[in-house]
Amino acid sequence: MDTHDGAGAAGSRPRTHRYAPADGHAVTDDGAEHSEMDSRVEESQGDHGYAPFLYSMPGTYIDDDDDDDGDDMDDDDLDDDDSDDDDDFVDEEDEEDGEDADGMEEDDFEDDDDPMEQIMGLFRDGDRAGLLTRGQLMALLRHRDLSNALFNNAADEDGFMGIWGPRRNRQPKDPNRFPKVPSEEGTQLMRDGAFGANDCDLHVKKRISRRMLERELGLGDGEQRKRNNDIVTQSMIPGTRAEQIIHYDDPVYSDQFSDDGNFFFSCCQDFKVRMYDTSNPYKWKHYKTVSYPWGQWTLTDASLSPNNRWLAYTSIQSMVSIAPTDPNDTGDPYTLDLDDGSRSAEFGWRSRGSFGIWSIRFSGDGRELVAGTSADSIVVYDIESRQVLHHVQGHDDHVNAVCFADKSSPHIVYSGSDDSTIKVWDRRSMGSGREAGAFVGHLEGLTYIDSKGDGRYILSNGKDQSMKLWDLRMAKSSAQFREENPQRRNIGGTFDYRREAYDEEEWDPHPNDNCVVTFRGHKVLRTLIRCHFSPPSSTNSRYVYSGSADGKVYIWNLDATLAGTIDVKKATMGTRRRDRHTRRWFDEPGGWGTCVRDASWHPSAPVMVASSWNGYSMARGTCTLHAFNESPDDEGDLDMPRSVNAMLQPEPEAFQDSSY
Repeated sequence: MDTHDGAGAAGSRPRTHRYAPADGHAVTDDGAEHSEMDSRVEESQGDHGYAPFLYSMPGTYIDDDDDDDGDDMDDDDLDDDDSDDDDDFVDEEDEEDGEDADGMEEDDFEDDDDPMEQIMGLFRDGDRAGLLTRGQLMALLRHRDLSNALFNNAADEDGFMGIWGPRRNRQPKDPNRFPKVPSEEGTQLMRDGAFGANDCDLHVKKRISRRMLERELGLGDGEQRKRNNDIVTQSMIPGTRAEQIIHYDDPVYSDQFSDDGNFFFSCCQDFKVRMYDTSNPYKWKHYKTVSYPWGQWTLTDASLSPNNRWLAYTSIQSMVSIAPTDPNDTGDPYTLDLDDGSRSAEFGWRSRGSFGIWSIRFSGDGRELVAGTSADSIVVYDIESRQVLHHVQGHDDHVNAVCFADKSSPHIVYSGSDDSTIKVWDRRSMGSGREAGAFVGHLEGLTYIDSKGDGRYILSNGKDQSMKLWDLRMAKSSAQFREENPQRRNIGGTFDYRREAYDEEEWDPHPNDNCVVTFRGHKVLRTLIRCHFSPPSSTNSRYVYSGSADGKVYIWNLDATLAGTIDVKKATMGTRRRDRHTRRWFDEPGGWGTCVRDASWHPSAPVMVASSWNGYSMARGTCTLHAFNESPDDEGDLDMPRSVNAMLQPEPEAFQDSSY
């Protein structure tokens, strides 16, 4: 269940589909959107997924008063003879004549039809077809295989179609339908040198210590020394051990280092952004904390201006807060409203301030903002004039992610949507409302997109549990995209990534997939999990990586082979003491849980920070600092407390160091 990603924006238009359109929403057939908190409230009130089945049975009811506490009926309740006699459907005159109630029920059970037949009749007739006695109900519940009793009889199957939907007759599928690993295309990219350096002899593997010795001795010519140095740099992948664990009282939704590595920010569900001085990546200093004044459910995204002077951050509102990063500037943040109301006539169902923002990015020159919204649209905003330049309804569902193709140019924009497509937009022709190109290949909605920054390669994460690498030169033209008319290809149209596990057996490759490489193995569940390219300086852009709902960061080579993992759950297990204020969600068992939502690799040091929902019942948050270290007992390590609060201060009464 996506337990932290927000409520629906007000004034949303009616929708006919029932899948979750974006992080934080669930949509019903009548068009009403409800938040995940609403879902939790519903579940905590006792709707365990069986209520629709029970309500569909004539003669049955659910006592809301008795089930408000969310507790299931226990055996004592079923066997309690002192409960209301009406519930047992026993004739009171028989009891007055000395008949034992339980004995009467047994006689009724023997005289009546088989309970399986009677319940089948209830469904077939659709109207009140008699009531089940307690004995019949108990016999039904004790049946070895209730599902077989309901579905195995082909003659009775049609009576259940309206409730259960058609049965899926699974045919054996080609076991080789999944993308090949290693990927031939990805291997070629690695050999071409666009993603890191390669040794001359691919069959000889050298340890980092050996390469560093060769570097110190100056062995080889200039080209060999440069290649050796690049290989040493890109081989330093951060490990699981956490050098420092920053604890927050609320889940962390995103984080990022600045391009120069001197600045880091984290966004939490408490509508606060914490900024840190990371000029020394191994010894941080708290810089500043700013708040979002009108937040709804959580902060959804944040973006740092190219000069590091301004931070734009958003919630499920149409307003963007922009705060100065200068710690001496203590004024309130500026407010920019990306819904100026000028297009409300065109989008008649929409009112002012009616959409939320899922993604926000500064342009390369810092003069514009581009946003993806819950109104299925992309907004381009001019900061200096405070005007909306473009508001394009470019997708068929929520736009969960946007980014610029090239940091040095504001012209090409990418957008990723819950309609499972990525679209390419040219800012100079955006007013026409027609995309310049499109990428198709995901089977479910997209959670995030990231540009390599070279104007060519783009990375995306999808709810189909895959991450994909795309080449702008392979984008489909607008005409080709419309001719193919790609349709959403999800599992039966009902998969809810926030609450369900993905059925890999139902996965099939998209027939029009135009991606370069597909990466699999991580879990894109519960929330809009993010993915990134590794930085060019510290890794030569050798890797791609993603958070995961199983509490890990996955790092891949470009050929889709796994280069490493960072187990955040293992590194943080038990580092925060349980307290009575810990929230207990219905879908969490109360044990230690971790979901890594975002991660950021330092641009010039072998350091990565993972931002997570973390702690008992997954109700808290952490930012964990992971570094490359061949020896955990290195005496050169900096002496710093490993478990600290958001202000980087130790609290021994609340936190304890990891045992890992």
